[in-house]
Amino acid sequence: MLREIDGTRGGRRLTAELHCRDRFMATGGKHVNTSYRVVIAEDHDLLRNGLRSMLSAQGDYDVIGEARDGKEACQLAMTLHPDLILMDLSMRGMNGIDASAAIKRRSPNVRIVVLTVHQSEEYVREALRAGVEGYVLKDVSFDELLVAMHTVMQGKKHLSADVYGYMVDSFVTGRDAPAPKKAWDVLTARERNVLKLIAEGRTNRQVGQYLNLSPKTIEKYRASMMHKLNIANLTELVLVAISMGLLTSLAEKCSEPNVDDTPLSSSPDPDLPPESSADTSLPNYRQSGGAR
Repeated sequence: MLREIDGTRGGRRLTAELHCRDRFMATGGKHVNTSYRVVIAEDHDLLRNGLRSMLSAQGDYDVIGEARDGKEACQLAMTLHPDLILMDLSMRGMNGIDASAAIKRRSPNVRIVVLTVHQSEEYVREALRAGVEGYVLKDVSFDELLVAMHTVMQGKKHLSADVYGYMVDSFVTGRDAPAPKKAWDVLTARERNVLKLIAEGRTNRQVGQYLNLSPKTIEKYRASMMHKLNIANLTELVLVAISMGLLTSLAEKCSEPNVDDTPLSSSPDPDLPPESSADTSLPNYRQSGGAR
């Protein structure tokens, strides 16, 4: 969770002053409303509420919406038109990477800052491929998060220091050299999404309803994943999902009493087998009830 650091009010004030100066200069010396519209996508209520309170106190950011999963984040992005989205990666249902990619396809000008516990190269790489501008770890100070938000709103990229250091070290030490493919790289983005939903305990019918695909197509995805990963049963699929970071533990598999089966919209799915080309993939951004 984000931590406050004593004695940082001066730092926050300086960040705000720099922010206002940049906006002033960007508008040719005209004073404008400097408040950016922000949506927070985070499934943990305590962290989401804390972020909303701290950001609302800044004056530079107006929290206009909150989402508990990726699908709701997509809906809010379409209906509320935020300037910036703070996006968790490990959310039930649609994860933050798939949500970011879908939002960027529809609203490329929206800035997205990932806020996550995941530091692995696979997550960083996939998030950047999805189009996010910032990647911040959840153990940073609030001031560091403000710096990341300020940076991406100026049209730049931002990586947490630990993430940046890890990526540089990976390049220098040659960890990018050819190696046996990991489960993450073997599966397509759609297969990873189906795997996450199955590992959370959903049936083929429930997964199909959520993704607007037929149960038969979900079964084909399941068989394809088991073949690619050389595994034989559901238990092994769940363990693979945990090892990939799609689930944090077996406890998460059993902690979702209410399953949201609201289907997503119709759009061709490039990962589908040819005989199932009538099924669909992209979210529809249905009208949300607005900010909670």
